[in-house]
Amino acid sequence: MQLRSFRLSDVHDVMNIWHLNAEQESEKETLAGMSEQLMRDPQLVVVAESDEGAVVGAIVGSVDGESGFYYCLAVHPDYQHKKVGSQLVNALEERLRERGATQLFVTVDDGTKKLTPFYKKMGIKGYTSAKNEKDLIISNCSF
Repeated sequence: MQLRSFRLSDVHDVMNIWHLNAEQESEKETLAGMSEQLMRDPQLVVVAESDEGAVVGAIVGSVDGESGFYYCLAVHPDYQHKKVGSQLVNALEERLRERGATQLFVTVDDGTKKLTPFYKKMGIKGYTSAKNEKDLIISNCSF
């Protein structure tokens, strides 16, 4: 298993994985969020690639001041429960900390609430609703 930054050629594989894990409306929001993040910092979109070269998982993150955020974790069903999600979270966490994040939050919505037990098992305690995210980001900004 190799973890690396997202490449444009990964878009179809990543969207397929999200399609297998989320509802259609969430996919549209995910694609928009991923596009925005790729323009800001492409290193915070991390993919997992199998030994055979197939993209089997992805996660998107962002940093706002000292706050780091996890979004859109998805792993292909054939690779779930094989530590791929944990590896993606750990790789993203390292990248977020390199960019100055001292607090880490997971953003969940109706399509990703099912991941809450996974995040709790990893020891992640900070959660924010995707609906409240803008308020949270604004409150953490320094002007």
